[in-house]
Amino acid sequence: MHLELVSIPTSSTPLDGIFYSPAPSAEHHALQTDHERHHTNQTNQAALLFHGNTMNFYTGSLKFLPPALISQNISCLAFNRRGHDILAIRNSRAAEGAAFQSAAQAIDDNAIAADWLRGKGFPSPIVIGHSNGGMLAVKHVATRPETPALILLSAHCGGKNMVPRASAAGLLARERLDEITAQATTLVAQGRGKELILLPGWWYVISAESFLDQLSGLPDILTLAPSINCPVLYIRGDQEPRDLYPAEDFAARCAGPCDVEIIGNCDHFYNGVEQRVATLVSTWLKDTLSL
Repeated sequence: MHLELVSIPTSSTPLDGIFYSPAPSAEHHALQTDHERHHTNQTNQAALLFHGNTMNFYTGSLKFLPPALISQNISCLAFNRRGHDILAIRNSRAAEGAAFQSAAQAIDDNAIAADWLRGKGFPSPIVIGHSNGGMLAVKHVATRPETPALILLSAHCGGKNMVPRASAAGLLARERLDEITAQATTLVAQGRGKELILLPGWWYVISAESFLDQLSGLPDILTLAPSINCPVLYIRGDQEPRDLYPAEDFAARCAGPCDVEIIGNCDHFYNGVEQRVATLVSTWLKDTLSL
């Protein structure tokens, strides 16, 4: 495969990532004209990959899926949203990362990445999202009926239920949800919304305004499901709580066909079953899109 490091401009920090594309043989490339190469780009398929909360383009499914997709002649854009990792710096000591993210920013980042991919000759990519990226993928596809297929890898429920359910599962605020909500509300009211709050569960630290945004600003995938008309594959590990990752309920509400796969002996990050998931995804795409 051919790998291209990319940096996609936004209104603030850029979206860094890798664009994976099938590498033609030297002989085939030499025989192609510039017009033929562009035409090939238009006729081949591409996938837009959205990472999970506090993750990035070089971990998890965004790392192990591209080789399997390339084998089906599907190019891939794996990129960091501005809300990548938990905290990071770039070319200064100014902090960035998921601790400061908002749902609106994440939705905008995905649209910017889709525009970049359109400029490469892929106006209607497959959309694949893991966890928070899956929730965002549903929002993205709900307004893009031309999307050929949507793959949700442990997409969380989103909406106002996500933080309470995640906290009850031992993540985020855990048993201190009311206390931390009150703390975040006070900080934002005092104009201190960028200040960080320690969380007892993953992801361990978050800004006050981002915490409140997670409580009230997330798209709800079950509400959006009737807007999804394209074929969907929704994967969940058997070690994940159904109410937080509602594959069956989403499938029941989808306007289009939705296949649900529950992977045995599988956690949220697909540790130890990466190849199984990659094969399932690539085979489903091949069968669904007749690649």
